[in-house]
Amino acid sequence: MKLMILLSRVPYPLEKGDKLRAYHLMARLAERHRIILCCLSDGPTDPAHIEHLRGFCAHIEVIRIPRWRILLKLATAVASRLPFQVAYFHHRSAQRVIDKLIQEQQPDAVLCQLVRTTEYLRTHPTLPKTLDYMDTLSKGMERRTRNAPFYLRPLFQAETLRLIRYENLMFDLFDGTVIISEQDRDLLYHPLRDRVQVIPNGVDTAHFSPMPMEKRYDLVFTGNMNYPPNIDSVLFMARKVLPLVHAQRPDTNLLISGVDPSPEVRELARQDPRIVVGGWVKDIRHSYAMARIFIAPMQIGTGLQNKLLEAMAMRIPCITSSLANNAVQAVPGESILIGQTPQDYAAHILRLLADPAERDRLAEAGSRFVQEHFDWERSAQQLDDLLLLSTQRAGSVGAIASKV
Repeated sequence: MKLMILLSRVPYPLEKGDKLRAYHLMARLAERHRIILCCLSDGPTDPAHIEHLRGFCAHIEVIRIPRWRILLKLATAVASRLPFQVAYFHHRSAQRVIDKLIQEQQPDAVLCQLVRTTEYLRTHPTLPKTLDYMDTLSKGMERRTRNAPFYLRPLFQAETLRLIRYENLMFDLFDGTVIISEQDRDLLYHPLRDRVQVIPNGVDTAHFSPMPMEKRYDLVFTGNMNYPPNIDSVLFMARKVLPLVHAQRPDTNLLISGVDPSPEVRELARQDPRIVVGGWVKDIRHSYAMARIFIAPMQIGTGLQNKLLEAMAMRIPCITSSLANNAVQAVPGESILIGQTPQDYAAHILRLLADPAERDRLAEAGSRFVQEHFDWERSAQQLDDLLLLSTQRAGSVGAIASKV
């Protein structure tokens, strides 16, 4: 089957969650199908990254959208029906390129990742198409609204409503739909959301495996540090949790490791020398391996936290929130620790730092849990089965329509 995959970003290197999911699923689907990759980009693309993707893609089309076009589109989107984060990625010039690509390549099916890309398929109603919602973006925006400055709340509330309507509309227009977790599926507002298939991420356990390194840090947090839920998480940790820990263990330090640290995150390191903001690293595994404990007190956001799966696979004991663990479904107290309040997190941290044997027990249980429940091969097979079923279903509907 010729499968066209439409993404809002070039899926390599793997420094963001949507790229990670797209890359690993696409690489495995390429073993069974001819992959036509089409990605949008608002900046320059490293030729070496494209060359890497050619290892399993038969055709690659990167559509560069200049920043001035994006700003102009966002300004005009105020009066449109589109959510702003759909308008950000949808442009007539890109539509023409995609239409031409579909005409030339004649794909048997299209897989869209995130509703940010789905508008491009509105003009191709008969083409079999599957949507990977990945996260419930509307719920993520709704949660961000609660903590937003008062002057931004009306904008965030309007975007939430637009996303709800748009997610529901795309459910009706696509032949198949998938999402990353049961939690995210249940947060969709469509009355038939139970039909959305849950396909979780996997973990490359051959890559993310224990590494013997000196433990230079007590705590570590990793992720895209310009992403609001991650920023919110480390601010919560630095301002509310660490003061409680420092009251009993003054030397406890924290490594914040990840691409594009925001000014707020960088400021944390200037305010407290026990907080290290590492920024982008070539091999994120080193950040995990140099820490005694991984902590992710996620307060907002949706989706599956890949950082948790990676840390657990590397046998790092993990502490997180019930919000993040709802997608992972690890057993609290057995393979992961759950905090609700700053006091909860501080108590978990202090207990683990004082008890190496408990750290080892939790780390071993976490590693075993990930290996049993998160596998890219299994997820790719589920997606492949759905793609084939959706293609058959769309073909049947088309055949019926042609006879009417």
